[in-house]
Amino acid sequence: MKAALFDFGGVLAEEGFMAGLMAIAEKNAMNKQEILNLGFETVYETGFVTGRVREDAFWAKIRKKTGIQGKTEDLTEEILSRFVIREWMLKLVSDLKTEGIAVGILSDQSHWLDEIDKRHNFFHHFDRVFNSYYIGITKKDPSIFNLVIKQLGISPEDVLFIDDHLPHIKRAQTRGLKTILYTNKKDFFKQLQKFCK
Repeated sequence: MKAALFDFGGVLAEEGFMAGLMAIAEKNAMNKQEILNLGFETVYETGFVTGRVREDAFWAKIRKKTGIQGKTEDLTEEILSRFVIREWMLKLVSDLKTEGIAVGILSDQSHWLDEIDKRHNFFHHFDRVFNSYYIGITKKDPSIFNLVIKQLGISPEDVLFIDDHLPHIKRAQTRGLKTILYTNKKDFFKQLQKFCK
């Protein structure tokens, strides 16, 4: 392994987008699963996750579809406040860097990732941050892996990709990357041993 790419929400941090949407659903007495599904659908449909629109357009669409109330900044805070950085993951990232392994973030995110970094100052742990918001494509498009590999200048078989979403894992595998599907800390470290010498 010459490089490791980490997803953000659900891997490097607790999944704040899901937790925030569920909190918003609860405050508005709405079905949590429906709001979750709608949130994920809308973040892609509006182009928020690929930088085509800002959060105002995303929340306007959510309000129109659901009738939820709340100011944009308050709704956004419901989400951002729930991305809790896993310090043990940052320790692992530092350990990998010490071993000479390039480390990066590869995440379907928005400019919110920059906001979270302003609060928690974690970007400096990584050699590269690949955010769909700035790249213009998401992990739903397998070509994102080709683009990232090209920018890293490393063969795909030498790159480990860690994500908590199985379809992203499968797409990365079609491009030749090694993968770990993150489910929990214990299983993650067990799987990681296969790639560390």
